[in-house]
Amino acid sequence: MPINNIQSNSQNNVLNIGLQGFQDAQSRVAVAAQEIASQTVTDSSITPNSTLNSPLNSTSINQNDLTTSLVDLKVAELDAKANVKVIQTASDLIGSLLDIRA
Repeated sequence: MPINNIQSNSQNNVLNIGLQGFQDAQSRVAVAAQEIASQTVTDSSITPNSTLNSPLNSTSINQNDLTTSLVDLKVAELDAKANVKVIQTASDLIGSLLDIRA
């Protein structure tokens, strides 16, 4: 196999890895955002003896779930940024190789 084909395959693999990683991070962001959005908040103005104390008004946020979802969201954001850098580096490499061949 010629060296040019090996380099081309390597560059495509790097681009594909970066793209797949970015898409995975994007999916994890969507899941974490959905988990955060599905949390409910307790209305602190409603007392336990209040007649308005219904399941809709008294549900509180599970701090562990919220914290985990926020951490997952931040990790996915950092993963996406890292994969964007991989894609940019692969693109720069391809550009440099094209300049050399021209």
